[in-house]
Amino acid sequence: MAGCVSRVELSVSCRSLLDRDLGSRSDPLCVLLQDAGGGQWAELDRTERIKNCQDPEFCKKLVVDYYFEKVQKLKFGVYDIDNKSFDLSDDDYLGGIECTLGQVVSSSVFTRPLELKQGKPAGKGTITVNKEEIKDTRVVCLEIEAQNLDKKDFLGKSDPFLEFYKQSNAGMWQLVYRSEVIKNNLNPCWRKFSVPLQTFCGGDFNKPIKVQCADHDSDGSHDLIGTFETNLTQLQNAGDSSPVEFECIHPEKKQKKKSYKNSGIIRIKSCKIETEYSFLDYVMGGCQINFTVGVDFTGSNGDPRSPDSLHYISPDGINEYLIAIWSVGSVVQDYDTDKLFPAFGFGAQVPPSWQVSHEFALNFNSSNPYCQGIQGIVDAYRQILPQIRLYGPTNFSPIINHVARFAAHSAQQGTASQYFILLIITDGEITDLDQTRQAIVNASKLPMSIIIVGVGEADFKAMEFLDGDNGVLRSPAGEPAARDIVQFVPFRQFKNAPREALSQMVLAEVPKQLVSYYKWQGWAPVKPPEMKKM
Repeated sequence: MAGCVSRVELSVSCRSLLDRDLGSRSDPLCVLLQDAGGGQWAELDRTERIKNCQDPEFCKKLVVDYYFEKVQKLKFGVYDIDNKSFDLSDDDYLGGIECTLGQVVSSSVFTRPLELKQGKPAGKGTITVNKEEIKDTRVVCLEIEAQNLDKKDFLGKSDPFLEFYKQSNAGMWQLVYRSEVIKNNLNPCWRKFSVPLQTFCGGDFNKPIKVQCADHDSDGSHDLIGTFETNLTQLQNAGDSSPVEFECIHPEKKQKKKSYKNSGIIRIKSCKIETEYSFLDYVMGGCQINFTVGVDFTGSNGDPRSPDSLHYISPDGINEYLIAIWSVGSVVQDYDTDKLFPAFGFGAQVPPSWQVSHEFALNFNSSNPYCQGIQGIVDAYRQILPQIRLYGPTNFSPIINHVARFAAHSAQQGTASQYFILLIITDGEITDLDQTRQAIVNASKLPMSIIIVGVGEADFKAMEFLDGDNGVLRSPAGEPAARDIVQFVPFRQFKNAPREALSQMVLAEVPKQLVSYYKWQGWAPVKPPEMKKM
């Protein structure tokens, strides 16, 4: 999960602050707090104080760790500072706002009216928060081949592979990349690879890089073929028509033989510095995340009127289906501007014909299946439950194909403007496994992710099979998924956990899946970021 964390730098400015000082203007400072649970707020950072200013633009940036899979509640508070104490309780409050980090990063301009307390505006005061991700997004992309490597194996040729090392500040060599092994070949061509610039050389183009070529042995006793030293500045001289060549030198052979020339030539065919965009680059660049829900209304859930049914709504108004909708939806809704979410059911007999349907709108309006916000989905679910008959079979493919049609239409535009997340909540007895496998393999080529939450105590082996974590999912005909887009989580693992634990688990993969799709297509964000700071 930590792989999805970024650091975000927030720039704050205010307009028309209240004037609390007699004879002069206020001396504002902005403090950033994060919800620590239980009604407590923890301070993350604060700006400098600006003297005598009602329209401050604070210079000091506020830095916060960002996780897509969490709802990170923030509070910005603006104070008039009239003393040197760090404590703000003795300073005049000029107003504040509460929001989520998701709202800030997904808004092109985030401006809100300041409030002294809920519903009470702080005069005409407003706060504007701009955001920027802090990281070097560049990667080094290399294509390398070799010629006339030494033969190291008694019966065959060599099985060469490459290792790249950077020199640390203490002079130690740190491994930064190891290539694949090419069997039985003295003139190998390794596949193109990329390494983050930060990892490759710490962003220093002149930092020494050592390259080793070795013959792979299955017992781990690899034989050195040869080595050379270079740096990124030299490697960058490689162009399409003029590769950069290095002699691969074996130090012991060089010492022993006067006639020794080299143990082969390593040719850098191309070395490019490319920008690798992050999840935040796409979201901040204008990518909308569209959220669709599919609810399993098959007979195996049990009669909703019976307390042992998975669809039974307890006296406090919840069940596992509703908790899953709330916890995942509450995170995703911040990334969707219109807050209109299509919601469908499958596996029930639906009035008036009582035919079984595998993609009926929860609001019974097939031409406009959109619900207003997550609350709208919850209300539609509660209203439809007494009006349908739970039936079967459990077919996933119709609803996957439904969302895939929208994703395919969006993909035809050729821009990183829309991404689709389908949440399927099910008790796990899947009937159309082959059709679902085919639907997922087709969807893996589209801008979409599928989250499956399994409720109840069923055997979820089929769901775990669809989640390609244990190997690549294939269609019945053997076609592999282009990328892993399914995340399955059994609800029972989260029965006694805090509600946000479920959303963190199911959404942790989404940023990687979104980036992998746009990278595969070669699409930059709609509005690419300006060159980032180092």
